[in-house]
This record gives sequence, structure tokens and C-alpha cells, in this order.
Amino acid sequence: MKLRVIIEQDEVGYYVAEVPALPGCLSQGKTYEEAINNIKEAVEGWLEVMESKLSLDPSRLVEVAV
Repeated sequence: MKLRVIIEQDEVGYYVAEVPALPGCLSQGKTYEEAINNIKEAVEGWLEVMESKLSLDPSRLVEVAV
């Protein structure tokens, strides 16, 4: 899965990472590389939480590619 991530350096020097397609999926790191690693973990956690909240009927699932 590919997701766009916005990474900006804050006023203290930390790198803040956000995934606009996943509301509330944020992370940070002291370095750019650390922020990348941390946002990957945040995405995995976000997806796990959202999946656990859904009780989906498999017969109604449709997969699309954009």
C-alpha cells in the first residue's frame, strides 16, 4: 500500500509526519529517518484499530484500484 505522507520540521526541530488519507494518523521523530519509521508504525496501528472497529460482511466488500 502506498500512502502520501507530509513531513515538516517543527519549531523545536522535530520532524512531524502526517498521513492525510488516514485522519488522526500522526507521528514524529528527532530525525527525518526516525519520523519515517515512526509513521510506518503509526499507519500499521491505525489500520489495525480501524479493522477491529468494523464488523464487515465479506460478501459486501469490493476492492478498487485508483
